[in-house]
Amino acid sequence: MPWNEQIDITSSDDSSPSDSEIEVNDVWDCKQPVNDGCDGKQPVDDGCNGKQLINNPTLNQSVKEITSEDALIRRAEMYQDYMKRIPIPTHRGSIIPFTTWMGLGRSVKQLYGQPLHYLTNNLLKQWDKLRIGSEDEQRPLDTIIHPSKAEATIWLIEEVHRRTSSHLHLANLWNFDPMHHTFVDSIFPQL
Repeated sequence: MPWNEQIDITSSDDSSPSDSEIEVNDVWDCKQPVNDGCDGKQPVDDGCNGKQLINNPTLNQSVKEITSEDALIRRAEMYQDYMKRIPIPTHRGSIIPFTTWMGLGRSVKQLYGQPLHYLTNNLLKQWDKLRIGSEDEQRPLDTIIHPSKAEATIWLIEEVHRRTSSHLHLANLWNFDPMHHTFVDSIFPQL
């Protein structure tokens, strides 16, 4: 039989493949090469020996991508669950002097021995950025906003972030912020 003629092979077994088996036609698109080299001309090498991988997202998506995304979601879920368990301090008797929102956040963490939520830390950073270029930029913040009100505001926002934030939203934010761990506090209070 000549090399360039196609031979059909049929199985005498009429059983259909099970769901756990992958059929060749599900993954590979068989096509005849334009020139296989058997006629004395230069062969055409398409890199797949006459077969082409069909664009199948489940097969083309790397295991690393799936694993890292799942791991990030799982870490965000564990983080959110942990933050929900930390009680918000109810007795606040001291007045903390501060010049920036981030400075007040650091003082609050140190005084109460509690971490602030990733979203709260980000918000404090944004509030400090909002002051850049304002007429009161150089003025200490505790002369503009009473320290008790500022601290109460932080704890109110912290409560919202701890109790209502979605771990999927956190994972999405962390996915786009390679430095997200800098805003995740390393304080671990006993629960």
